[in-house]
Amino acid sequence: MPLQQGSARTRQRAVLLLGILVLLAALVLAVVLASVLTHGRHQAGPKMLKWKDRGTTKNLQEVVLGRCYSYVMARYPELGDKDCLKIWESLKHAFMYKNPCNITSEDYHPLMELASHPIPCNKSLFWSKTSDLAHRYTKSNQNFLTLEDTLLGYMADRVSWCGDPSAPGINYESCPKRSECESNPSSVFWKMASKMFAEAACGVVQVMLNGSAEAGAFRSSSIFGSIEIFNLNPDKVSAVHIWLMHDIGGPQSESCSGHSIKKLKSILEERNFKITCEDNYRPVQLLQCVHNPDHTDCRLCTNTT
Repeated sequence: MPLQQGSARTRQRAVLLLGILVLLAALVLAVVLASVLTHGRHQAGPKMLKWKDRGTTKNLQEVVLGRCYSYVMARYPELGDKDCLKIWESLKHAFMYKNPCNITSEDYHPLMELASHPIPCNKSLFWSKTSDLAHRYTKSNQNFLTLEDTLLGYMADRVSWCGDPSAPGINYESCPKRSECESNPSSVFWKMASKMFAEAACGVVQVMLNGSAEAGAFRSSSIFGSIEIFNLNPDKVSAVHIWLMHDIGGPQSESCSGHSIKKLKSILEERNFKITCEDNYRPVQLLQCVHNPDHTDCRLCTNTT
């Protein structure tokens, strides 16, 4: 009897061990199949496409939060009631785990509401093809603000972001350019921010354009030409001053009487704005000459009376 009981226990252990081995094998097979299927989906799905633009900025959260706190605590303490953590959360929810070619303005509405703030009259400076010069000027002259000098623009300037439907929800490798899909996170953000910046402008506004650009100083396809100019409010904006700047030593492709400037003036006149245009606005040209003091253009500039 004891021998039979021992033999039975041995068979039970063998059956149990076999069952465990079968279960483990099934689990391993399930994991392998899931991995193969997931890999196949990643390869085939659009979320794994290699986009042409740079990926999400590394440590994006720290960059955005750092800039936000710097802006509202140090640069403009009157905006200290802004909640930077909520601002970051609203930005994150606007694009994380989403198809980077399917972003809508509704995705950014909470962010725009949280980060918006009044722009003093007579301080708005718009630009097109003069990014570096315009921002050097606003850094040296606090009487003017570009979009990138507002809280929204300051946080987002020169950083990038886009999502991915799969974990971790952010694509750090690449993001789509506007030419690949127009409804990408960057394009939608800057269009909305530009529209809001233009709507907030009041008094006299300035526009800095590049008179050395071969394609013309004013382009209807630019953010200024397609969005900002049409969102200026004639009831709030009294005049538009155009500063047409030429590169030091560069070509003078267009003057205030040029073809594209005439087109710009026509659009502004139709919207009942008063307009002035000045070639090489002197305060900005002097800033250009800081980097080119010995150039002939700058010597002529300093000798004028």
